Amino acid sequence: MRAVLTVVGQDRVGIVAGVSQALAELKFNIVDMSQTIMEGNFTMMLVCELPATKMDFESVRNQLSKLGQQLGVQIRIQREEIFDAMYKI
Repeated sequence: MRAVLTVVGQDRVGIVAGVSQALAELKFNIVDMSQTIMEGNFTMMLVCELPATKMDFESVRNQLSKLGQQLGVQIRIQREEIFDAMYKI
């Protein structure tokens, strides 16, 4: 399964490191990543492959949300098929 992760907030040191460390601990593989900083605002979008083991997606969502609070950013994760369906033109 794949997921799309978005990270948004004020730029500061450690955002990329914190998010990538958490994803590594969850055994997520980052397959694509884009980030930008505009006028001090940080945005990052990642496409990740999730491990084949069964995992509680809601638990992962909560973990990443808590991490976002610690890092001072908003982190959201969605299954790729849901993300694609929502943003398909």
